[in-house]
Amino acid sequence: MYAIIEACGKQYKVVEGDVVFFEKLDTEAGKKVTFDNVILVSDEKGVQVGNPYVKGVKVEGKVVAHGKGKKIIVFKMKAKKNERKKQGHRQPYTKVEITAIKTPAAKTEKTAEKVEKAEATEKKTTTAKITTTTKTATKKAETK
Repeated sequence: MYAIIEACGKQYKVVEGDVVFFEKLDTEAGKKVTFDNVILVSDEKGVQVGNPYVKGVKVEGKVVAHGKGKKIIVFKMKAKKNERKKQGHRQPYTKVEITAIKTPAAKTEKTAEKVEKAEATEKKTTTAKITTTTKTATKKAETK
């Protein structure tokens, strides 16, 4: 089972047990975090795609640590002007371990039952239509 969530302006594919690096979150290390903006959930039953988010699905995680990424060098230069500017940057991040992907199991079972009932009634109506059309076709053939 995996999910695609939206957090910190980006989309992440997460699985239970994964360790994901997010932009810096305002939670302390050791605390739980829930992500409500779930775009897609895939499990053994199938794939659920949200419009824009899947209702009732949450992804839970535990904040492991905060830190800074690798240093990058920002070098700006204007040619022929003897103007140079060197600057470094380290992006802060939050390391989160995904603990659970929670779906509303009871609701999905009920909706699956409703879909099965709807399909069964649909089959009955299509078979009734087929029998009536064959009866009218035979009557027309007899009259000719």
